[in-house]
Amino acid sequence: MTDSLELYGTLMTAFCKHIPRSIFQDIRRLKVLAWAVVGLCLSKTVNFNLWGESVISEAQYAESHQRRFHRWFHNPYVSPFAFYYPLFMAALNTWSIEQVMYLALDTTDLPNGYVLIRLALIYRGRAIPVTWRVLKHASTQVSFQDYRWVLYWAFLILPRGQRVVLLADRGFLHRQLAALVRRFGWHSRLRAKSNTMVRFPDGRCTTMSELCPPKGQVVFYQKVHVLTDSLDPLHLALANPENQDEKPWYIVSTDPTDLTTLDEYALRFDTEETFLDDKSNGFQVEASKLDDAQAISRLFLALAIATLHFVSVGVAVVKRKTRRWVDTHWHRGMSYLKIGWLWLRQQFRKRWPIMLPFHLDPEPDAEPAIASRRQAERSKRHWTIAHAGGP
Repeated sequence: MTDSLELYGTLMTAFCKHIPRSIFQDIRRLKVLAWAVVGLCLSKTVNFNLWGESVISEAQYAESHQRRFHRWFHNPYVSPFAFYYPLFMAALNTWSIEQVMYLALDTTDLPNGYVLIRLALIYRGRAIPVTWRVLKHASTQVSFQDYRWVLYWAFLILPRGQRVVLLADRGFLHRQLAALVRRFGWHSRLRAKSNTMVRFPDGRCTTMSELCPPKGQVVFYQKVHVLTDSLDPLHLALANPENQDEKPWYIVSTDPTDLTTLDEYALRFDTEETFLDDKSNGFQVEASKLDDAQAISRLFLALAIATLHFVSVGVAVVKRKTRRWVDTHWHRGMSYLKIGWLWLRQQFRKRWPIMLPFHLDPEPDAEPAIASRRQAERSKRHWTIAHAGGP
């Protein structure tokens, strides 16, 4: 039996276990989705023709496979959110309600003038997709109206009472977002712009840049008003990196700030690695010929499932202490996604153990790795705490 058919069978078993029939309705929709993930795994690119080489079916012509994928990506009955969330929640099945979930909101540009807005779970050096939206947009700067449903969808699926910390960069700091986070009962670490106004309890007003400490230092302010006086007081962590090319961090937090606030916000940078996985360092999404927002969103459904599956397998491989079967480093030098990906491409041919799909171990990372120089620099930061003397 071929590797592709074994991979397909494993995915279909998991899909049928977790995705209710009321969602997929027609089993053919699950079959094409499974073959899409298999194609991603074996061809390492977003190319329908290459995916067709992995498909085992009665169709003899390459064009038949291409049309089959094309029809699926333009099928209005395939709802990316509905198909994905049962798999995502299955992966979190062993997480306790007290487990902190760091969710990062970010955007990236796509071919043909599209933008991806994605909310992702920060997990062991990668950002696992939670919800997303694709829209035609002139830039990656989007409004609250553009991304609010990405947050609403996440709120609907996550367990009530789960401690969630939202991380986002400068373009997302809006009064409406701060109010929505409070309504959800979430926490947040949001980066502000240098000209964002701050009002102190005694009535003094100033900008973030005027409060910025010297290079290599950080200063904390508690219970100040940002954005509007109608919101409850927030807390600030203002840090000025020693690197001359790096701009200061103006972090607005729903919780009192200290050095931990900076460590938490720094988790947001793991989204950059996942965007690289989507693009040149992984799935080659720029090779897609799709030019329709809904079709591209379904493509990211396949990418999200592949990411979740590969990371789950990679974590299981490391836990079984078989990492060095695919990783040449003495200590872990690959991401969990790459470890899982390499394992899946070889496991059936080499008769390796089959790892449980769609399961994210909630325990702390027992074998952390630094996958890039940028991450290494960020992890070595040492801040000097400056005195908060006011404006």
